Amino acid sequence: MAKVLRGPAGVSTAARALRAGRLVGVPTETVYGLAADALNARACRRIFSAKGRPGTDPLIVHVAGMRQAEEVAMAGPAARTLMRAFWPGPLTLVLPKRDVVPAVVTAGRDSVAVRMPAHPLMRRAIAAAGRPLAAPSANAFGYVSPTCAEHVQQGLGKRIPFILDGGPCAIGVESTIVDMRDEARPRLLRPGKIGRTEIERVLGRRVPAAGRSVGKGRAGMLAPGMLARHYSPRTPLILRGKIPARELARAKADAAYVLFSATAAVRRRKNVVAWAERGDGPAAKASGVARMARRLFARLRELDQGQWSVIYAEMAPERGRDRGLAEAINDRLRRAAAR
Repeated sequence: MAKVLRGPAGVSTAARALRAGRLVGVPTETVYGLAADALNARACRRIFSAKGRPGTDPLIVHVAGMRQAEEVAMAGPAARTLMRAFWPGPLTLVLPKRDVVPAVVTAGRDSVAVRMPAHPLMRRAIAAAGRPLAAPSANAFGYVSPTCAEHVQQGLGKRIPFILDGGPCAIGVESTIVDMRDEARPRLLRPGKIGRTEIERVLGRRVPAAGRSVGKGRAGMLAPGMLARHYSPRTPLILRGKIPARELARAKADAAYVLFSATAAVRRRKNVVAWAERGDGPAAKASGVARMARRLFARLRELDQGQWSVIYAEMAPERGRDRGLAEAINDRLRRAAAR
């Protein structure tokens, strides 16, 4: 099994492994990633092999700062405005790539997805390695994303040498992705914690969603996370805006029901749970949507191990100040439930 690394000594070990072309499970504020030196084509091919990921699905390149971003991509004025507004943080920009980035990272395209993560341990690992790091989610391709080191160990522990443990992920869903190749026509490719309204406010222009038509070209997909089915448990998942009380009253004994929130009386039933309780660790004061995001993938994994015949799940309410994050949660749930 993979050796779990912690603290400054762990960062040093991880950095040495990455410089040597090896893979390391790494923490970010969104989900755990499977990192390799982004400028080492052979190391990046090991990511695809370990995950069972198709070569048509590009990788996100993680950088320690704007200077390193400019070494791998060409950012225009609008892209740099977004970097200053949201980096470090859960925003990925698709930009024209520089020749130093191997084709395996970009699925053969002339663009590259770049972000500066906010997790301090991840940033220290990038700086210590002295290289930008390509890092998709650290799980078997298509399965539920990992949000703690234990998830990485369960999924990839026999395939990779190291996991850098940075604790549970603070956000819990993958980054927002914006196509900035043409700065006159920015497009939202994947929703995340940073919502479209925030991005439009900074840019001073409309940022439409790209829609499902943006998929694989001859060279591969434009960005990760755009497959119709993704983030999926093995147990069938059926979504509900709201599960009515009458349905819960006659709940199937072999089915699990996940509510956005639930009373203590409802939670006492073995097969009825809430996405995340108010007392869920340090996030106790966070909004219900933020707590749901943080626990989303962990809850799906728990239920997937429960031998249920089906999982019925409520979606996040898309309103108020957390609307952008709710849209991101529901995007992941729709892809997880797709058949």
